[in-house]
Amino acid sequence: MSIPAGYHRLWSHRTYQAHWSIRLIFALGGAFALQNSILHWSSDHRIHHKHVDNNDKDPYSAKMGFWYSHIGWMCREYQGDRYDDYRNTRDLQKDGIVMWQHKHYLLLMLLMNIGIPIAFGLWHGDLINSLLLVGFFRLVMSHHTTFFINSLAHVWGKQTYTDDNTARDNGFLAFLTFGEGYHNYHHIFENDYRNGIRWWQFDPTKWLIKTCHWLGLADKLRTTPEDKIEKARIAMMLKQVKAKLVSHPNTDHILINLQQEYELLIDKINAYYQIKKKLLHSKHERLLADVDGSELVAQYLELKETLVKQRRSWMLFTEKLG
Repeated sequence: MSIPAGYHRLWSHRTYQAHWSIRLIFALGGAFALQNSILHWSSDHRIHHKHVDNNDKDPYSAKMGFWYSHIGWMCREYQGDRYDDYRNTRDLQKDGIVMWQHKHYLLLMLLMNIGIPIAFGLWHGDLINSLLLVGFFRLVMSHHTTFFINSLAHVWGKQTYTDDNTARDNGFLAFLTFGEGYHNYHHIFENDYRNGIRWWQFDPTKWLIKTCHWLGLADKLRTTPEDKIEKARIAMMLKQVKAKLVSHPNTDHILINLQQEYELLIDKINAYYQIKKKLLHSKHERLLADVDGSELVAQYLELKETLVKQRRSWMLFTEKLG
């Protein structure tokens, strides 16, 4: 959990802020995960997002092939100026725990990955099996599930929100990686502390962060506006349906109707979320509890109903074409 909740969502993307105790746990857990220091991991990951799928700049570009993006990228010849260039992590260099872990990473890595398995083995009287399971086997499983996000999550799954990059959403990978498998969403909305945005999507990292927030150990959790998410999903549906209609007869007529349905839905979305925002920021925050006589709430409920109908119309129309 130190990798998805700490290295990834806390430090690489700054999707929330955490208490020093949580940051310390993640720093030690990151050394235990043996995936380099917070500073270096975050620097590489920010470059990946900035230059995703660029074979010359993306550290683990999926377009270089599955095995390269999975593990081969770590065997490449590092360039000294790149390896020590942390200009894109100046914000992290102000974090004392990040710099402490970076400075003492080798020692921490040895203490965590040798010291803990040995201590566990001596405690249980089975040193060899402890070294094999708590040491070796744990690292193999942890590394490969993490590497799946760089490799498998860029070739297997759905492009729900964008096809501007190779990232995919995959519920099975989310199960293996504590929620990181909703990768298509993450690549378009990287500043969201959630990867699985639906209540039913398996994202224990999101739940951990939210729990820390309830306990006063995390704050400033960043989320993507609902209308932005929905419009991205619908725009992607429009693009996919248009691609299927290339060889369809009477395409021009169908495309006109499709575009009209799309624009109607976007208009309804804009109107609904605009009044919802207005309602939430109204000085009368308790209007929802007293709907009688409230023109604003009446408009909100009416727009909500029309949006539901337009969504249904859109889904039926696109399903027929699909």
